[in-house]
Amino acid sequence: MENKDKYKADIEAIIAKRYDNGWDYWTTSDKRLGKGGAFSTLSSVFLLNELGVKKSDELLLQTVELIFGCQRQDGRFKLSPQGAIYPCHTINALNVLCNLGYAEDERLKKTFKHLLEIQHDDGGWKCNKFSYGRGPETECSNPGPTLAALNAFRFTGYLNKNPKLDKGVEFLLDHWVIRKPIGPCHYGIGSLFMQVEYPFETYNLFYYVYVLSFYDRAKEDKRFLEALFTLESKMQDGKIVVERINRKLKDLSFCKKGEPSALGTQRYHELKSNL
Repeated sequence: MENKDKYKADIEAIIAKRYDNGWDYWTTSDKRLGKGGAFSTLSSVFLLNELGVKKSDELLLQTVELIFGCQRQDGRFKLSPQGAIYPCHTINALNVLCNLGYAEDERLKKTFKHLLEIQHDDGGWKCNKFSYGRGPETECSNPGPTLAALNAFRFTGYLNKNPKLDKGVEFLLDHWVIRKPIGPCHYGIGSLFMQVEYPFETYNLFYYVYVLSFYDRAKEDKRFLEALFTLESKMQDGKIVVERINRKLKDLSFCKKGEPSALGTQRYHELKSNL
């Protein structure tokens, strides 16, 4: 409640955009839940949760049911009426629902089962969509969706008990060494990755260290500790300073570019407590 009161203006600004994509709940008239970038259905409810809006809030309850309405019988989520269903679509919906407190919801059991069944040989998750053409690097999983999947699984009893997840952790730790763009969507570890981004949205240093801090497989690993050291070297007076942000969020107070973020620093303290 303290965060909700402190960030009331930010919450109101996000809610004010709920009709901007043509329908209610930040979506379009044909219910494309990923449309709108930082203010899509999925992103908006994630932001509201981060700002302290309780999952019992009526608006969040209604939006959650809209998301569940896109779930297929096999556990996948179809986020738009047209086109293929890619693993990243399912992962993104699952990740948001888990962050909102629905990891134990009976409806998600089949989604977790599905993701474990389609896990790639290298431990990650990949979509068979080759926007950059095909090459040896596209045989690898996509690090970004893999990180989001591990973030969802950390809310479950699978955490630190399922070796398949440890394999996913190892895949991401390997990427810290490889650095080069891999996967069909060419996720790399370069200058953009190293810029601290908050709130968590894309594959970046802060999100990477935060998620891996929940996994025992990573906590004492040299690669993880190097990434953590890099993150901490960018902090100022013990606070997380936002270096990169989605431009649509630039007017929100909780994540101002170039300024310390109290909520981002709370996430940092959470990852340190994991260790």
